[in-house]
Amino acid sequence: MRNVLVAGGGYGGLTVIHELLEKGLPDDVGITLVDRMPFQGLKTEYYALASGTVADRELRVAFPDDPRLVKRFGEIEKIDLAARQVRLAGQDALDYDYLIIALGCTDKYHGVPGAADYACGIQSFSAARVAYQRLGDVRPYGQISIVGGGLSGVELAAELRESRPDLNIRILDRGAGVLSSFPAKLQHYTREWFVRHDVELRGQVSLCRVEPGCLYNGDEEIESDEIVWTAGIQPSPAVQRLDLPKDAGGRILLNALHQVPGHPEVYVAGDCASLAFSPSAQAAEGQGKQIAEVLLALWNNETPRLDRIKLKGVLGSLGKKAGFGVMGEHTVLVGKIPRTLKSGVLWMSRHHFG
Repeated sequence: MRNVLVAGGGYGGLTVIHELLEKGLPDDVGITLVDRMPFQGLKTEYYALASGTVADRELRVAFPDDPRLVKRFGEIEKIDLAARQVRLAGQDALDYDYLIIALGCTDKYHGVPGAADYACGIQSFSAARVAYQRLGDVRPYGQISIVGGGLSGVELAAELRESRPDLNIRILDRGAGVLSSFPAKLQHYTREWFVRHDVELRGQVSLCRVEPGCLYNGDEEIESDEIVWTAGIQPSPAVQRLDLPKDAGGRILLNALHQVPGHPEVYVAGDCASLAFSPSAQAAEGQGKQIAEVLLALWNNETPRLDRIKLKGVLGSLGKKAGFGVMGEHTVLVGKIPRTLKSGVLWMSRHHFG
């Protein structure tokens, strides 16, 4: 019996599993899923969990219940490519014939001392739960500093404003302002929304260290009751430890079939993969579908033929009633429509439509 081991039950890993189960898994092939949690967490919504506007049960999606799928839970300590094994903490190693690495990411602190120790994050279900407790316990009219003005930081700040109208909220960013990689019209709309909702935006901040209750911008002290880090990501520790060719962001370089060069039995999807576009749930799902296509073709002695992954766009929220988005390459949406679209995408994720 050949075994496909899927390391990580997020957007990429689960897409591979669903595609294989639905499109004709050979009788002599089984699938093993390894994850820390017994469900998929909808990571694109962790900002809402941390802000307290949704319960964590709303962001859980059950893994497939299928006799062809074995589920194992634990922390992956090591991926041994030579032995074709994945080793879990305190458990026996798992053998594989094919490996899908879809382990997601963790926060990147850019060498800022104290950031990992004193800031909370939202890159995992567990981290978002911790952030929810810490933010919820902040005294009335306390100060929250969110480090990083990208999509995660913006969505978190807006949702937190709706959850806790009493709090003082600021976003700190190294660039000139929030959402610097987005079109100017969208940046302007977002800035105006934050001005109207009394969220402070500070650009050109270069943090040199973080201490309890305080960030340091050179000699300037920026006091905060709580600090949330949304200023960058890097692949999971198990991937960081792999001795493989990687890009500048630490993501694994792949061939056109999403395989690791020299290890054609190993595929990588999502935040751990070096791609031509930024990491996202949409990109991970696109990769997952193509990895399943490749495996099915190879098992049928066919030549895999993949098209370029086409991303539909990016959607973001500003609380529950407003949002923004870029559809295709140039179409900018702001207001209620992109927020409604984002809610629809979330519904589809919960019900495994894509």
